[in-house]
Amino acid sequence: MKNFLLKTCLFLSLLLVIRSVSANVSLVVLGDSLSAGYGLSQEQTWVAELDRRWNSSHPDINIINASISGETTRGGLSRLESVLERHQPDALFIELGGNDGLRGFDLNTVRSNLKQMIDKAQQQGVKVALSQVMVPPNYGQRFAEQFRQVFKEVAEEEGVKLVPFFMEQIATNPDNVQNDGIHPTAEAQPKIADFLEPYLLELAK
Repeated sequence: MKNFLLKTCLFLSLLLVIRSVSANVSLVVLGDSLSAGYGLSQEQTWVAELDRRWNSSHPDINIINASISGETTRGGLSRLESVLERHQPDALFIELGGNDGLRGFDLNTVRSNLKQMIDKAQQQGVKVALSQVMVPPNYGQRFAEQFRQVFKEVAEEEGVKLVPFFMEQIATNPDNVQNDGIHPTAEAQPKIADFLEPYLLELAK
């Protein structure tokens, strides 16, 4: 009887450990310099800011920054498989396309790359959200609108959440942008985290 009770306790303890581990959620951010923290240390990025917050408020969520400065949708697509294999995420936030727009890449190619990334992730059971991305107005109103529409249409066609472009509000304050006029400052990172947190928490559910 004593051995039976001991084995039962060990079994129940093992179940609790398994449930605790399986309840953890891994969220990967696949982005460019806006998420990689161009000009900043990794500890200063908005992703690191969310990680610190969630260590206390949502310890079951593990957020991973797989962003690279200068990344394009083509680059993201080419390394997505290795990212998924390495991190085995439950959710993926794609923040790519800005460099494509700044370099004037073909919009049909951008659309195709985004759709392929979403498809690859969803085929592995990964929940996906896509960040809206915009180009500066000096690229021309027609191109800027066509570029913006690509993300809206891809999100609708793929059935994923389209997250508003976080830089649209951040960039209105010059103190939030580095001297290059593009990248957010260290002081802006907590503000970006504030903006994105509800969307990414929803994604991680």
